[in-house]
Amino acid sequence: MGTAARLVSALLRAFRPSSRALAPTAPPRSRSTASAPLTPGQGSGESATVEIAPPRRLTLSYAPQRDGAPDGGEIVWTWVPYEERDGRGKDRPVLIIGRADATRSYAVRLTSKPHAGDADYLALGTGEWDPQRRPSWVDIEQLYLVHDAGMRREAATLDRRRFDAVASALRARYGWTQG
Repeated sequence: MGTAARLVSALLRAFRPSSRALAPTAPPRSRSTASAPLTPGQGSGESATVEIAPPRRLTLSYAPQRDGAPDGGEIVWTWVPYEERDGRGKDRPVLIIGRADATRSYAVRLTSKPHAGDADYLALGTGEWDPQRRPSWVDIEQLYLVHDAGMRREAATLDRRRFDAVASALRARYGWTQG
């Protein structure tokens, strides 16, 4: 048998189903290849919520309006990236502290994990933003930009007294002003 014939024979064997391949097999397990839909604020696009370095200047504002847009003094829900910056994060409440531009707001995140005695956290108490009414703390060390399209919903308006306490802590830490 010549070289060409051996090559053709080898190719035919390679592509011919074996008897094992013809045996009945279990149907393949259904496995979704579609990724889960992104939560508002998640991802890397323009509407993503991102952690940022504190700007030199920021005017803190208290101007809540239940109009669907994030305003200073409102607590809204958005996807917040974890500190590890590895693409993971979770949907959580954030306090809007002022506007960055026409489509984005500055925010600090809330947590229900106790942080008594930690200078980077300020106790807020309970509120409508947490359906379980757990005590909350605001993290004044990490700042986020929340795009108007990146918030899931308005959760509550923080009362002026508690907003002013947060604003006072932020002014003391960063030298910002309050409008």
